[in-house]
Formats: sequence, C-alpha cells, structure tokens
Amino acid sequence: MHSPPVDSPPHPPDHHTAARAAAALTVSSLLLLILVAAEWHPLMSVDGDIARTTHGWAVDEPDLTHVFRILTDWVWDPWTMRLAAALTVVWLIRRHAAWWTALWLTITVALGNVLQQALKAAVDRPRPTWPDPVDSAHYAAYPSGHAMTATIVCGLLLWLVHHYAAGRAASRTALWSAAISVTGVGLTRVWLGVHWPSDVVGGWLLGAMVVTVAVLVHRRWGP
Repeated sequence: MHSPPVDSPPHPPDHHTAARAAAALTVSSLLLLILVAAEWHPLMSVDGDIARTTHGWAVDEPDLTHVFRILTDWVWDPWTMRLAAALTVVWLIRRHAAWWTALWLTITVALGNVLQQALKAAVDRPRPTWPDPVDSAHYAAYPSGHAMTATIVCGLLLWLVHHYAAGRAASRTALWSAAISVTGVGLTRVWLGVHWPSDVVGGWLLGAMVVTVAVLVHRRWGP
C-alpha cells in the first residue's frame, strides 16, 4: 500500500466543499433560468401572487415603503456595493503581496456585472407593472441586479475577512452585515414592486455561484 508523495498533498476538505457548492449553485441557477425563460406556469403564478400581495402592503404602508426606497437606492444600491469593493481593492493594494487578490476581486466583480447584464438581455423578462407604482426601475427584470451584486460583493468581502483571519468580533460583524444586506435588498426589490420574487432568487443563486467559483480560483491560482 503506497502512501501519497510528500510533494503532492491531497486537496483540503474545504476545497471539495467549495467545488460541490459551486456545482450545486450552477445547476440550481441554470434550472431556475430555464423555468423563467420558459415562463413555467406554476412559477409565474407564485411570482404573481407574492408580487400582488407585497405591492398591496407597499401601497398601504407609505412610510415603510419610503424607508425601503432609501435602503435600496442608497445603502444597498449596486454602485454602493461596487464602491465598497473598490475601497477594499485599494486596501489590498496597500498591503504587501496582496496585489493578486486585489486584481482577483476587481475581475470577479466586473465579470459578475457582465454576466448579469448578459442574462438580462438574453431573458428579457418584463418587470411587474402596476396602476399605482411606488417605485420604478430600468432594464429587464431577470436576474435582479441589486440582489446579484449585493451577493457577489458581500460574499467576496466576507470571504476576505475569513481569509485574512480577522478577529471574532470583526468576523461576526461582517457576517451579520452581509446577511442583512443580501436578504434585505432582495426583499425590498419585491416590496417596491420592481422585481418578481424569482428575479431575486435568481440573483442570489447566481451571485453565490460567482463567489464560490471565484474562491476556487483564488485557492487554486492565488499566491
């Protein structure tokens, strides 16, 4: 029975976990994409029921709706998320030997945006329309750009906090901030009536897929 050579250690367990997660997210994203593109009736029906219910709440609760508009347009806006990523890139460049990670972060966020826009153009799903809208948005509906961008940026920054072995307090703060941001931005997009629920779920799945693939790339080719 031969033992593995010293210079060829097996991949660590977390590498296999990330690979399985990337595969599962890719399959899930592709399946939802197909269902949305095919306008699968059960999914369209659920989307419509949820959208009509939440829009009614948005109209009946103008103060809460105003708060949600501030959160989605400023705090969780894609450009706010990209600014957070850009500031992280500057911080990484200032660290010795972190230029590769800075480039990795920049390319991942950029490719995520390209994928998002390409899918919007390919699927070309109309957004919900209402006789009494509480907000408006541009471009096609699927996937939600807010949800996908927040998932990518928050996921990457959360992984970087873990990668650089931040303290327990910083890790917990990053985890809760990411969870609240990603969940919150998705819920506000549906509440404001500018996305169907499956748009948001698709954004979450695609964003998580991009993050897991990016982590695998960093672990395989990073310094």
